[in-house]
Amino acid sequence: MLAQAEYVRVPYADFGAFKVPDGYTDEQVLFLSDIFPTGYMAAENCDIRPGQTVVVLGCGPVGLFTIMSAFQLGAGRVIAIDSVPERMALARTFGAETINFEDGNVHDQIVEMTKGQGPDAIVDAVGLESHGGSEGMMEKTLSSVQATLTSMDRPYALNEAIRSCRPGGTISMPGVYMGAAVPVAMGAVMNKGLTLKTGQTHVHKYLKKLMGLIEKGKIQPESIITHTSVDLADGPELYKTFKKKQDGCIKVVMYPHGVNA
Repeated sequence: MLAQAEYVRVPYADFGAFKVPDGYTDEQVLFLSDIFPTGYMAAENCDIRPGQTVVVLGCGPVGLFTIMSAFQLGAGRVIAIDSVPERMALARTFGAETINFEDGNVHDQIVEMTKGQGPDAIVDAVGLESHGGSEGMMEKTLSSVQATLTSMDRPYALNEAIRSCRPGGTISMPGVYMGAAVPVAMGAVMNKGLTLKTGQTHVHKYLKKLMGLIEKGKIQPESIITHTSVDLADGPELYKTFKKKQDGCIKVVMYPHGVNA
């Protein structure tokens, strides 16, 4: 959050502070405050066994950290799903195979890539912002009544996860849902014996462990940064750039005092 404000008030700072070892740049450790632990917990919730296959729905910053973390936890394959070329390209540099959900039915492609078995775990790193832009992300079968529930969450990605995960597999949900996610295929969850793991990330639980991965060079968090700014006045336009996925934007870091330390 420090990248979004000039100053921040921290009550009980002596209780929650985490000391970063000397010699590391802001870019290397900034994401310990949120998205790196979120991606790691999402992967950890998959209960990955060595060599297993994990699918990650969404290659935004959290999805990218999930990909990196899944490999650290022993995944043999990670299949990442998105439609933004820059995000998919970066996912591939981290070792993932990719599916563009605009190129066809995602479920069918996942089944083909896993030889009919389905993945051992699927991470929904999309949440309520999923837009179901093609048949691949979720068949648009909302009834006229359901279509009126415009204030409800749209669980396209979640239902795709339920549909595609192997029986007995796990679905991890770091993607945020704010209201009533309607409709969700709960019958399939029960009949396939799926495990769902959700929840806000316990950031402090992971700080020491993830700092260790950075120190050992196993993960380079700064690799997802595509844009920086030393002027807070750039903020509104950079938010628009990020939201609209323009100019290859994946993650923005701002230096409110005009110093790129």
